[in-house]
Amino acid sequence: MTSNKKRFFPIAAAILVLALVLGACGANNTNKGSNSPTPSAGTSNLLDQVKESGVLKVGLMGTYAPYNFTNEKNEIDGFDADIAKEVAKRLGVKVEFTAQDFSGLISSLQAKKFDAIISQVTITDERKKVIDFTEPYITNEVKIIVPEKNTTITKLEDFKGKNIGVGLGTNDETYLRDVAIPQVGKFTIKTYDDVITSLQDLNAGRIDATINNIHALKPIVDKNGFKIKAVGEAIKADSAGIAVRKDNPEFRDALDKALKDLKADGTYDTIFEKWFGEKPAAQ
Repeated sequence: MTSNKKRFFPIAAAILVLALVLGACGANNTNKGSNSPTPSAGTSNLLDQVKESGVLKVGLMGTYAPYNFTNEKNEIDGFDADIAKEVAKRLGVKVEFTAQDFSGLISSLQAKKFDAIISQVTITDERKKVIDFTEPYITNEVKIIVPEKNTTITKLEDFKGKNIGVGLGTNDETYLRDVAIPQVGKFTIKTYDDVITSLQDLNAGRIDATINNIHALKPIVDKNGFKIKAVGEAIKADSAGIAVRKDNPEFRDALDKALKDLKADGTYDTIFEKWFGEKPAAQ
C-alpha cells in the first residue's frame, strides 16, 4: 500500500505540470488569435460589402415608364435603370434589380432586401427621418391630369368635392392629404399601386383627376390611346435622389460621387435625352 502511494504521487505531479503547460500554451494561442485582425462582413461597411459581392442590389417599381419598367425582352429598362447601371459601373460592380410596388420599397430597403432604391423617390423631410438620400439626380414638375373633355378642373382649388387618384405611398399622396385638402377643402382620394390603373380609371371617368409629371404619363398615354391632358401650371416640383439605409455614409458618398461624375462627363445628358427627348434643366 505504501509503495503504491510513492509511485502515484510522482505520476500525478507530472500530469499536473503537463496540464498547466498545455493550458498556458492554449491561452497564448487564444491571445494571438484575438490580436490578429480578421475581416468579416459583419464589421465592414456597406460599400465594401457591395464591392466584395460584385453586385449593387437596386429596388424600383418596374411599372413607371419611362423611368423604370419591364421591356419586351422582360428586362428592367428606363431612365432610372440606366442611371443605376452607370452608378454600378462606376463602383466597379454589376446591378441587380428587384421590382415591387412603390408603397413597400422603403420598408424593403430597411429590411436589407436591396442596397438602394432608384425609383423616383422624392426627397422629403419626413423620409429623411428613416432613410438617407444622395443629392438629387432629377427634378420633375407635377401637373394636374384630367380627361380631354374636362372643363371644370383647371387648378388645384377645383379639386374640392371631386374624386382624385394618386399613387399609394408616393409623395403626391402626401401632398394631396397634407397640403391640398387643407388648402382647397375636402375631396376624395383614391390610391393606386401603379400609374396605368389610375389612368385607366381617369380615362373611364371613375376619377375626376390625378396628379403626375408629363414625362411619366406620355409613354402610357401613347401606348393605350387614353384621352387625357395636363392642365394649368405645375402645382409643385419634386427632386428625387437615390435612397439608402441610415448610417452608411461611405456608401452614400460613393453613390454621390458616381452621380457627380456621370453628370460631369456628359453621360447624364445622354441618358436624359434618350428617355425624354430633350436636354435636362440645370440640376
